Amino acid sequence: MHFFQLVFHLIGLLLPALAMAVFMPLAGRWVMGTKGLSWRRRALGHAVVGSAVLVLGLVLQGHDGRMGTYVALVLVCSSLEWAMHRGWRKR
Repeated sequence: MHFFQLVFHLIGLLLPALAMAVFMPLAGRWVMGTKGLSWRRRALGHAVVGSAVLVLGLVLQGHDGRMGTYVALVLVCSSLEWAMHRGWRKR
């Protein structure tokens, strides 16, 4: 595998996590309001945690792109957004 092929494979692996990192803070503001951490911190948190979920799914299942990994990505990112908005507190 050439270097550029490796880079394209890594981009393809991490692209869903990066897309979730952009859209989840926007959806969180729409659903839960403007309280909580700043947009940049939430996006960084989603990028790190989402990338870890996708890499863990690759390690556990043998290859990427399984629906179980994407379901776990959505559940973990939505739970993280809830936690960063302090959703357990009453409004």
